[in-house]
Amino acid sequence: MAGRIRQPIDLKSLERYLDANVPEIKTPLDVKQFGYGQSNPTYLLKAADGNKYVMRKKPPGKLLSKTAHQVDREYRILHALEKTDVPVPKTYCLCEDESVVGTAFYIMSFLDGRIFEDPALPDVSPEHRREMWYSAVTTLAKFHRVSPASVGLEKFGRHGGFYNRQLKTFATISESQAQAKDKDTGEPVGKIPHYDEMVDFFKDGATQPADRSTFVHGDYKIDNVVFHKTEPRVIGILDWEMSTIGHPLSDLTNLMMPYTTASSSRARTADRANPAFVAGATPGLPSQAECKAWYAQVVGWQYPAKEYTWGEAFNIYRGSIIMQGIAARFAQRQASSEKAGDYARQMKPYGELGWELVQDCKRQIVGAGEKARL
Repeated sequence: MAGRIRQPIDLKSLERYLDANVPEIKTPLDVKQFGYGQSNPTYLLKAADGNKYVMRKKPPGKLLSKTAHQVDREYRILHALEKTDVPVPKTYCLCEDESVVGTAFYIMSFLDGRIFEDPALPDVSPEHRREMWYSAVTTLAKFHRVSPASVGLEKFGRHGGFYNRQLKTFATISESQAQAKDKDTGEPVGKIPHYDEMVDFFKDGATQPADRSTFVHGDYKIDNVVFHKTEPRVIGILDWEMSTIGHPLSDLTNLMMPYTTASSSRARTADRANPAFVAGATPGLPSQAECKAWYAQVVGWQYPAKEYTWGEAFNIYRGSIIMQGIAARFAQRQASSEKAGDYARQMKPYGELGWELVQDCKRQIVGAGEKARL
C-alpha cells in the first residue's frame, strides 16, 4: 500500500530530528508514501533496525480551512487512548516545528494487519466476516463509553450542541470550498445541491435527536480500522483528524452508511452503493439491526428509530461536505490521494442523495406524529 513519494520531504532533516528527539527510531530511514489519506499525507518509515513506523503530516501549501489537517489533535487523542481498552497505534512524537519537514507531523507505530477498502470484507470466510463486523461495531462502542475526563481530555471539544456546531462549521468550510477554482480551467467547485434546504432542515431543533456527548472519531468506518493479520478482530483505529467531543450517533451512522446506501438508485449513480450490503446478498454479513443491537449492548444506550434516520440523513450531508473538500483540494492540486478526482466527480450526485434522505426523514417524522413545520 506504500509506494512512490508524491509529496517529497527533507529526509535528512527528519533523521536529524529523530536522532535528537526520538532515538528509539533508528536512522537512516527508508521512506515511502501511502496511497490512502486524502487529507494528511501519510508515510511509511522503515528504520535501520527493520522496525516500521507511520508519519502523518499536514499537506504543503496554503490550506483552505484552519479547522482541517490538525495532526496535533490526532496525536493527542491517540496518546490518551493508549491508556484504555480501545485499540490504537502507539505514538512516539509530535513535531510542530515546520522547519523539519515543511509542516507539522507526528509519528506512530505501524500496525501490521489488514485494511479493507471494501466494507463487505471480501476474501474472508462468512464466519470471520460476521466476527470482524462485530469487532468493528463493539470497538466503536468501547470508544464511545470512554469518558474524556478519565483520560485528561475533558476540554478536547465542547459538550452539547454538537450538530449545531457542525452546521456552523460546515457553513464556513463549504463556502470556501465552493469558491475554490481549478488550477487549470479556472472553474469553481460550486455549491452542493440543495445545500441551503438541507441546512434549514437540520438546524430545526424540533427534528434534532436528543443531545448526547462522548468522544467521536469523526470518520469511523471499515477502511479506517486495522484488523489482525489472521484473527477476526480490530487491532487499531486510524485517521483521527476529525476527532472531538460530540454526538456518538454521528460515528454509528457513518459506520452503517453501506447499509443506508445499498439499495439507493441515487447512490448507485454516484458510485457510492455497495450491492454486497443488500439484505441476504453476502454470506456472514450481519444485518443493520444486528449491528445496532451489538453497539447498544456494549455502549449502554440505543437510539429511537426517528433519531437514527435523522442521523443517517445528516451523515450523507456531512459526507457531501467532505467530498466537496476533496474536490477543492483536487482543484488546487493539493489532494494527496490518487483517487481524489473520483471524489470530485461524485460530490454533486452524493449531495442529491442527501436531499432525498432528508425527504425520507421528513416523512418518517410526520408519520411518527412529530409536531414540526417541515
